[in-house]
Amino acid sequence: MRNKSGILGMIAWLMVGLGSYAIASKPGMPGSSRLNPTEPFSIAPPEKVREYTIIENDTTSYVLKLAFDESGNPSYYFRNVFTPVCLTGECKPVYINFYWDLLGNYLRFDFPPREVLTKMDHEEFKPEDYEKLQDILSNSNSLLKDVAMEDLIGKGTENLADSVDAKAGATLKTIKNVVIDGAVYTCYTLWHLAHGPVVDEMLKITETYRTDALLHQFLNSTNHHYQYWAMERVVDQSGAVAASFSADLMQIMRAKNVFTARHALQKVNSQFFSSAERQTWLWETYTKASYPLQIAILKKLATVSFRAPLAQQTAQFLLKANPEQFKLMLNLLAAQPRLPEKAVQTLANHLTDSNADYTAEIYRVLTALKPRSPLVQHKMKIYKEAISKS
Repeated sequence: MRNKSGILGMIAWLMVGLGSYAIASKPGMPGSSRLNPTEPFSIAPPEKVREYTIIENDTTSYVLKLAFDESGNPSYYFRNVFTPVCLTGECKPVYINFYWDLLGNYLRFDFPPREVLTKMDHEEFKPEDYEKLQDILSNSNSLLKDVAMEDLIGKGTENLADSVDAKAGATLKTIKNVVIDGAVYTCYTLWHLAHGPVVDEMLKITETYRTDALLHQFLNSTNHHYQYWAMERVVDQSGAVAASFSADLMQIMRAKNVFTARHALQKVNSQFFSSAERQTWLWETYTKASYPLQIAILKKLATVSFRAPLAQQTAQFLLKANPEQFKLMLNLLAAQPRLPEKAVQTLANHLTDSNADYTAEIYRVLTALKPRSPLVQHKMKIYKEAISKS
């Protein structure tokens, strides 16, 4: 238990509020005056702070703070938390600062001056405990989500000094890997504070700051949560994209994150790639993309009517493709209402290739196309004669 002077000191900290919250140099480690940015969410000391009083369950209230950067843009949320971690009538107060991004995704924690976390035997957390706590709090899908506090303790425990780990039942054994030995209740309490109703409150607040400028900022962020959120707001249900956001979507499609790239690609409608310029851009993207994104692009093209340049580029690339790509590309060409003559001629040129599986499929498609070009018909005849002799 804390002595009287210590408790008075904590009350004084709460009264001072923002002016005395500490910014630690390493996630979870107390005692420094600076904050080290945590990628991909860069947290810098705020230029301005706006406070929101949040009321939960009509009884619990606390102050949530929104930090703004030097340009006056919302940057992140934080909260100076005081919470008792209680067990069988005995409580230990915890003072900690939490930080979230603008969509309520937990980022990190630090402490007010001279504050630390302790375990049930009053032993202070070690550096590795703080690191594990950061991992625990960073997992929004933790097993702690579906566990009730009363499930964490077995019968017979009478005070905080008792070992929770020794007396808990099957529930605790299940979550043992997602808590810290001797600090089960602390992990449980802090996780639910980081991922609880406050997240919905942050989403509501951020929505009030939605502007085109914020959407552009989110779309060009390295925070994929921001990108998904913004895409939901700039692409309508039909897949149409507001013209001013087209460049942002195209940039996401070429970015390193294959998941957001594929999501952006799938979300827009076929009209987005209706022009020859956009189709050429998409083909250039294909040639530089990772294999999963290449497949996603080919599947997207199934809904697109090919312009002549794309048809020719696809036909030329056929023999360089692996079997999966080859099949997708050839099906795309075969599905076109009217394949440009140059692309048909390119297909016919491929009939002399040594890959018998590929040439057989190309001949099948050419036969279905019924080309009128005498040159193409001649090459098809030569191929058929060669096959009949083999």
